[in-house]
Amino acid sequence: MAAKDLYEKDFYAILGVDKKAGADEIKKKYRTLAREFHPDKTKGDNALEEKFKAVSEAYDILSDSKKRAEYDEARSLFERGGFRAPTGGFGGGGDFSDLFASGSSNDIFANLFGGGGVRRGPRKGQDLQTESTITFKESVFGTTLELSLSTDGGKPQKITARVPAGVSDGAKIRVKGKGAPGEAGPGDLFILLHVKPHSVFSRKAENLLLTLPVTFVEATLGADIKVPTLDGEEVTVRLAPGTPNGRTLRVKGRGIKKGTVVGDLLATIDVQVPQKIEGEASQALQKFAEATATHDVRLEFRARATQ
Repeated sequence: MAAKDLYEKDFYAILGVDKKAGADEIKKKYRTLAREFHPDKTKGDNALEEKFKAVSEAYDILSDSKKRAEYDEARSLFERGGFRAPTGGFGGGGDFSDLFASGSSNDIFANLFGGGGVRRGPRKGQDLQTESTITFKESVFGTTLELSLSTDGGKPQKITARVPAGVSDGAKIRVKGKGAPGEAGPGDLFILLHVKPHSVFSRKAENLLLTLPVTFVEATLGADIKVPTLDGEEVTVRLAPGTPNGRTLRVKGRGIKKGTVVGDLLATIDVQVPQKIEGEASQALQKFAEATATHDVRLEFRARATQ
């Protein structure tokens, strides 16, 4: 990015946030705008595609605390007149000595954009960012994304990206050389991943979690129960007699594999109480109640309540 770009572009205005906005607010606003202007939704609309690029560029700077601080300092110097554009314009043969007279100003541009002062050589293309939504299973086992992104000329570009196993919601993957073109080669493409929730499984770190429904009889007498796993197989867990509601059973090594780390499957017991019971089952429960009438389950509870 040239010095002129810093002078003219207000990244806060592009994202529609205050200069004092926190990282969470910036991220939330970026996601909203990225979805609104995403090339998959705005195919053929060059104006909206340019807005998507501008939003991505602004987020790239403001989401990085170091880049943001350096950008704020550079903008402040411009606004105070610390930087003055040459009278001949940036495209002409004006004198740039005023613009880069300060060593600190030079450092700002060097740190922000990888330069060493005024860059006169060919530059690498800008990095771009897009988003993609994958299923919970795909996040656990990995998948391959097939994306279609519009280029500056409006021609769709087919992108293939490998999502490694074990990624979590909000992770970013990098596709080298698929960003904007540049004299020194194209930039990179970053893909922000959103993971759809699963109806049964959830995760905590590399552990898979589920809630396992069991009957009152199974919890009382004990049972061997088959539990589904994410890969389609079933494992058997042993329920001890008298298992209380809310107890968590652990199945070693049946969680998420991420590199050399393998998590566990954690099944939390949920005792199901029948809403209606009749006939012999009702009579059997009545007999059970009579047989256990001498056991007061709330005796200790009442004692603690009076303390």
